[in-house]
Amino acid sequence: MAKKLKKYSLDEIKDEVIGIKGNDDRDTYEYELQMDIIGELIKKAREERNLTQEELGKLIGVQKAQISRLEKHTGNVTLSTIVKVFSALKAKIKFQLEMDGGTVKIA
Repeated sequence: MAKKLKKYSLDEIKDEVIGIKGNDDRDTYEYELQMDIIGELIKKAREERNLTQEELGKLIGVQKAQISRLEKHTGNVTLSTIVKVFSALKAKIKFQLEMDGGTVKIA
């Protein structure tokens, strides 16, 4: 009789390898992952609008280098900058804040 392999969820693997949620390493990992995703979304939206990094930068009043850093997540980014970028790209964004006892959505 074949032995059944145990299945693990991605969260179980992350708990084991990186640490549980609330652990500094896990929080850093989750933040970096989210910022990488945002950078990729910015790049994809910019390319779909046929804009260069320089053109997008001019639309929001920053240098090309800052757009590059946003797309590659190599610098600090503020929420207001993210909103400016997606507004300039004519893209809708939604934020969801999850807290103990409920969820707050901001459109």
